[in-house]
Amino acid sequence: MAKMILLVDDDTLLRRSLAFNLEQAGYQVSTVASAEDALAYLQRARPDLVLLDVGLPGMDGLQALRQMRQTSELPVIFLTARRRDLDEILGLELGADDYITKPFDPDVLLARVRAVLRRSREGAALAEETALVVGDLQIDPAGHTVTLAGRDIALTAREFALLHVLALEPGRVLSVDDLLGRVWGAEYSGEPQVVYVHIRWLREKLEKNPGRPQRIVTVRGVGYKLVPQPA
Repeated sequence: MAKMILLVDDDTLLRRSLAFNLEQAGYQVSTVASAEDALAYLQRARPDLVLLDVGLPGMDGLQALRQMRQTSELPVIFLTARRRDLDEILGLELGADDYITKPFDPDVLLARVRAVLRRSREGAALAEETALVVGDLQIDPAGHTVTLAGRDIALTAREFALLHVLALEPGRVLSVDDLLGRVWGAEYSGEPQVVYVHIRWLREKLEKNPGRPQRIVTVRGVGYKLVPQPA
């Protein structure tokens, strides 16, 4: 069955063009022009992915994603008309999956869509895996939960995936390219800084002193490793 994509953009010509290209690639597409209409659509239907313009009139894309994340972990790709701070583009703690800056080549967008949908499938497969225990850290893919010394830690879907990859090989240094490939997908062509941002967010949630991390450690010039802490 063809994957369903919800496209949210107030530019009529762009909306029509993107919908045509996506449909030619085999996707089903629904389009709306505002965040309010997108939220109303999501109350009655569940697409496989949302393409969400950041600079919408009225409620903008960041506000819309904040509301979406209250009830759903649907994959979301931001569309933005200008380069902005990576933290903001990624939706801060909101859990956007990717972003692409306008104007963009339709083939680039299609590649990003395929990559995000594939990661979504892999995330579903992840839920079948058994729980991991790394020192005082417990990671349960089935329940999508993390506990630290018995305390529940709330993570976004991408933060969880990144921590899970590190926890699969505790003590081993994983390069940024390796993490990009395993968490964001081989087709990801965005900024590598996305890894640094998510590592920082994980440290803020898991480290006693994020400025002096003991758990998620940087190995300069190589990458990052998860160091087990005593239970």
